[in-house]
Amino acid sequence: MPDLFTFDNSYARELADFCVRWPPAAASQPLLRFLNNELARELGADPAALASEDGVAALVGNRVPQGAEPVAQAYAGHQFGGFSPQLGDGRALLLGEVIDRQGQRRDIAFKGSGRTPFSRSGDGKCALGPALREALIGEAMHALGIPTTRALAVVATGDPVRRERALPGAVLTRVAASHVRVGTFEFLAQHLGEPAVRRLADYVIARHGGPRESRGEPYRDLLQAVAERQAELVARWLGVGFIHGVMNTDNMTISGETIDYGPCAFLEAYDPAAVFSSIDRQGRYAYGRQAAIAQWNLARFAETLLPLLDAVPERAVAIATEIIEAFPGRHASAWLRVFRAKLGIDERGDTADDRCLIEDFLTLLQTGADDFTLAFRALYELAAGGTPDLIAGEALFAAWRARWQARQPQRPPQLLAAMRCANPLYIARNHQVEAALDAAVDGGDFAPFERLLEVVRQPFDARPDAAAYATPAPAAFTDSYRTFCGT
Repeated sequence: MPDLFTFDNSYARELADFCVRWPPAAASQPLLRFLNNELARELGADPAALASEDGVAALVGNRVPQGAEPVAQAYAGHQFGGFSPQLGDGRALLLGEVIDRQGQRRDIAFKGSGRTPFSRSGDGKCALGPALREALIGEAMHALGIPTTRALAVVATGDPVRRERALPGAVLTRVAASHVRVGTFEFLAQHLGEPAVRRLADYVIARHGGPRESRGEPYRDLLQAVAERQAELVARWLGVGFIHGVMNTDNMTISGETIDYGPCAFLEAYDPAAVFSSIDRQGRYAYGRQAAIAQWNLARFAETLLPLLDAVPERAVAIATEIIEAFPGRHASAWLRVFRAKLGIDERGDTADDRCLIEDFLTLLQTGADDFTLAFRALYELAAGGTPDLIAGEALFAAWRARWQARQPQRPPQLLAAMRCANPLYIARNHQVEAALDAAVDGGDFAPFERLLEVVRQPFDARPDAAAYATPAPAAFTDSYRTFCGT
């Protein structure tokens, strides 16, 4: 059959000693459960060919497509603050790279394709539910305009996966700008030293570029570029109430994309201390701590680059410290830009006054236990001339509303349009996600999954027939809700 993709595998070619060539395990009864037609076309592939018997065989690992060079990548990572010197692709394989229709290089990788040399005690497999979850939430994040890895396909394997109980297995095919992580640099710094770190840094610079304003110092520029990407990414997470759940350094990409949709969730009632991950018992990765953790992770990245920043250790530390200490201000600027858009206010206001206006609104939400998404959407509808249900604590809100309207008495069409695009009506609400996955996995009914996917792919467009998808979960669900590491 014709090639499914035109591969050009720079990582396997240029950094072969940083990974291990490894074949995917075979699946006994592959069955396509999700195919991202839009993404397939972006990658220059034919969705019909991918959905064919040969295509599905390639997407599950039963057949390695022409030009692919499957490798398991090595990386380390700080997990909940503790360093693990070797993690690596324990149940993942980088199948290869393609140049998409926009001329961008993209990784195509498997998750759940079997054991690798980095699997430790794991089985290298993935259950169907977590694979569908990653596909669903990745598409929701993409529709919200947030940089993210995306699922190209989910193929059920026909083989059980042993967890607390036997679950149907699956292989997720994931697409990313690259899978290079902070943890990749940590592995090389720990085991192979400065020459290897330099090779990876040069590769990343060539692949992902530098900051908007380069100072001609490539490794300093690399650190600054990654800091800029992460400052913007976390600000966008906060703007939609997203909580990552496992912001370990092995889950921080150098490209600035969101990766790993295991124990993640969206806020409903606004609470900066909100945590949904079953393993985050200390609240390390709570909603309101994500920017501080990003800075901590970046400091670990900077440590790996110190020998490249300057031959004199003291000067290298000074360069890194300057960039890391500038991160809170860089993130604060991105956060202010995100939340100004959510309030429909322009960039001309006093920074301190606007920050106070935003924070006072968030305090109102926390006091009244208001739904984060619906409260901001109500502001947009009010600004657009509607009469939405507003915020609990009407008297307090009335005073804030007067300040808000005085700050921006007139909203030209472009500002109102930006406000709409900053305030979704539909997010991947946790109870809806769980219901859709339960129906698919336990009942074999994929209709709820497909309907929810359709809704979250158009998060800004109100539709009467989708009203249930904008409804917060019952309190009993939210109070006990926990997410788990599944993919």
